[in-house]
Amino acid sequence: MEADPATLPPLIAIVGCDGSGKSTVSDELLVWLKGYGPATIAHLGKQQGNTGRSIANLPLAGKFLGRFIERKASTVRKSRTVNKAPDTFPAIVMYAFTLRRVRRFRRMMALRHQGLIIIADRYPQLDIPSASDSTDMSVSAQGNRFVNWLAQRELAAFEWMTSYRPDLVIRLNVDIDTAFARKPDHLREGLERKIKNIPQFTFNGAAIADIDATQPLAEVVAAAKAAVTQTLSGRGYVQS
Repeated sequence: MEADPATLPPLIAIVGCDGSGKSTVSDELLVWLKGYGPATIAHLGKQQGNTGRSIANLPLAGKFLGRFIERKASTVRKSRTVNKAPDTFPAIVMYAFTLRRVRRFRRMMALRHQGLIIIADRYPQLDIPSASDSTDMSVSAQGNRFVNWLAQRELAAFEWMTSYRPDLVIRLNVDIDTAFARKPDHLREGLERKIKNIPQFTFNGAAIADIDATQPLAEVVAAAKAAVTQTLSGRGYVQS
C-alpha cells in the first residue's frame, strides 16, 4: 500500500536547461537542507548525452562508436518528424535508458520512504513527449510490433513516474547565450529547444518557483532557499 505523499518528506525538483546551474544549486541546497533533517540528491536524468560523450573519449574505438551513436540519434530525431518508429536496435537502447531512469526513481522513492528530504536533479515529464526528460518513442508511430511494445512500456514507465508530483519545482531559467557559454560542448540548437520547451512543463500541477539563473550564484541560491523554506514551513519543518 502506497504511503500518503503528505506524510512523506518533501520532494523538491530542480529543472532547467543544460547550463542553468541545476547541479550547482542542488549541491548548495543539500548542505543547507541538512539543517532541517536528513536529505539527499537524486539524479534522475538518463544522461544519454554524457554516456555518448564518455564513449567518444574512449581510446581506439571511441570516436567510431561516438559517430555511430550520433548517426543513430540523428536518424531517430528525423523519424519523429514523420511519426516513424525507430529501428529495433535504437529502440532497445532507448528503452534501456528508460529502465535505468526507473531504477534511479525507485531508489529515490525508497530513500524518501526512509525519511530523507529529496532534491531531484531533473524530473520526468509528459507535457511534451520526446522533449527533455520525457519519452523517446511514440506509441502511435509506424514500426514493427516489438518496437511498438517497447514504446508502450516506455510510456507506462513515465506515466508511473510522473504520477508522483513534486512538492516544489525550482525552475532555473537562462537565455541561449548564457546556456551556450556555460555548455560550449552542447549543440546550440538543442539548448534552444530546451529553453523553449521547459517553461511549458507543468509537472502534474506542482508548485513552481521560477528563478532567473543568469543572476550571480549567490542570488540564485538565495531565491531557491526562499522558495524551499516556504514549502518546508508549510509541512511543519523547522531548521535546527
